[in-house]
Amino acid sequence: MGKINQVKQITHVPFVNLYELDVTNKTGADGKYYVASRAKDPEAMKLATGNNTPDGVIIYSVYGEQRDRVVLVRQYRYSIGGFIYEFPAGLVEPGEDYHEAGIRELKEETGLTLELLPADPMYENPGFTTVGMTDESCATIYGYASGEVSDRGQEDAEEIQVVLADRQEVRRILREERVAIMCAYMLMHFLKDPEPFAFLEG
Repeated sequence: MGKINQVKQITHVPFVNLYELDVTNKTGADGKYYVASRAKDPEAMKLATGNNTPDGVIIYSVYGEQRDRVVLVRQYRYSIGGFIYEFPAGLVEPGEDYHEAGIRELKEETGLTLELLPADPMYENPGFTTVGMTDESCATIYGYASGEVSDRGQEDAEEIQVVLADRQEVRRILREERVAIMCAYMLMHFLKDPEPFAFLEG
């Protein structure tokens, strides 16, 4: 098994930092590995704490009287120089419960109010986003969205369009658009499952 010998912080900037790891691999060879993390210092990284506290939360919600539209955001991302379809999401503030963070983020990004559905913890447990590159993890919450779409709560740095997509539009998005991978998997289930949240009852 690989071994981490030392961790060096390369950057000191808000929201995400780069860390250099001195490592020894399974053959005994020494090398370097680079990890992006939302941790403010090496001691707070998941490799140091062993804890998987969610950095962010993703909100999978449906909308409408028939609950037949899924709430998406079409967001401009500098990392790809263009727009991508995602679920509403955001960072969990220090000391904030991720359920509260999800309700807050949905309101800020879309103007909608979330009626949270209870879920077995296994459906909400934080999952790692791109573990070959970062230790970031996100919890997922579920619910019914209501109210009027609004961009009043969005930050100036955010370029977000709210999309209430029915199944026909979801098919088009999956065929033609760039979609975040976690969102894409859930949209595939949305297409096939008459009750989007039936899996939460099992």
